[in-house]
Amino acid sequence: MSISKSDSYAAAGVDVTAGYEAVDRIKPLVRSTSVPGVIGGLGGFGGMFEPQIAGMKRPVTVSGTDGVGTKLKLAFLLDKHDTVGIDCVAMCVNDIICAGASPMFFLDYIACGKIVPERIEAIVKGIADGCRQAGCALIGGETAEMPGFYPEDEYDLAGFSVGLVDYDDIIDSRNMRDGDLLIGLASSGVHSNGYSLVRKVLNIGETYNEYNNDLGCTLGEELLKPTRIYVRAVKRLMAEGVEIHGISHITGGGFYENVPRMMKEGLKACIHIDSFPRHAIFDIIQHKGNIPLREMYNTFNMGIGMVIAIPRDRAGDALAALTQAGERAYVIGNVVSGETGVEVFF
Repeated sequence: MSISKSDSYAAAGVDVTAGYEAVDRIKPLVRSTSVPGVIGGLGGFGGMFEPQIAGMKRPVTVSGTDGVGTKLKLAFLLDKHDTVGIDCVAMCVNDIICAGASPMFFLDYIACGKIVPERIEAIVKGIADGCRQAGCALIGGETAEMPGFYPEDEYDLAGFSVGLVDYDDIIDSRNMRDGDLLIGLASSGVHSNGYSLVRKVLNIGETYNEYNNDLGCTLGEELLKPTRIYVRAVKRLMAEGVEIHGISHITGGGFYENVPRMMKEGLKACIHIDSFPRHAIFDIIQHKGNIPLREMYNTFNMGIGMVIAIPRDRAGDALAALTQAGERAYVIGNVVSGETGVEVFF
C-alpha cells in the first residue's frame, strides 16, 4: 500500500506525516467517548451518529458552536494544552442543555501553524474529557496545518455539538411566573470569557507563575481552570421532576446580557450578589483594573456559571438534587413582575 507523502508540501511547511501521527495518537481518546448511537470511527469523511429517539413523540435537535477565545494565550504561555478542550466542549454543551437537550455528539476544529502530534494529543485529551463529562461522543473533527497564517507554537480551537430533546420537554420561559426562585450553580472561576480584559489588566506574561495565597495556586493555574460542564446536573434536576422555567448559561456579557435571554415578557430577574460567594480571582481583576462593579457583572460570571428558574416550592428538592450531582448551588434571587430583563442588587 502506498503511503501519502509530499516533499514539496513539506517544504511549504505542511507535514502530512505529522498529521497521520496525530490521528493515531487521538484514536484511543475518541474511542473513550463512545456512547450508544456512534457508528464507525475516525477516518471517514463525516462523523456518523444514530439518534436514540425511542419513546420520543417529536424529536428536536438543538445545536451549539463556540471556541475558547483568547484564553488560549494562557495555554501557549504555560505550555499546557490538556484542559482547553474541556472549555471548548463546555461552551457548546452548556448552551444546549439550556433548552433541556442532551448533547449527543461533538466535533472539533483545530487550526495551527505547525502540527506537533504531542500537542494535538493533549488538546484532544481535554476535548475527550469534556465529552465524557457531558455524556456525548467525539465523532470527528479537523486539524488544519496553516503555516504563515498561525505562528508555529499557536493554534485556534473551536467546535460544535448537537443535542436532542422531545418537543414537549423543551425548556423555555412559557411557565415562568412572578415568585419563581433563581438557583445559581457555582463556576470554577473565570471560565472562558473576558480574557482579553483579564490579560490587559493582570500583565499575565510577567506574573502568571507567581503563587497567590488568596487563590491557593499560581495566577496561571487559576486562569487555566476549565469551564464547568453542567449537563449532568441539569439532567439530574429534570429526572427528579423539578419543573424548570428557564436556564441561562452565564458567559461573555455576564448577568446583564445572558439572564434576560431566559426571561418571559413582563418578568424581571432580581439577583442579590451577597447570596453567593465571589471567587478571589474576580476581586483581583477588579482591583488591578480599577473596574466598576457593574462592569464586572456585565463581563464575567462572578462565581455563577448557570442560572436556573424554578417554582418557589421546589427549592429544597432542587438544591438537594444539584448537591447530589456534585454542584455548589445557591438561591441567588427571584422573579418579579416588571420590565423584562435583570436587576442586580449590590
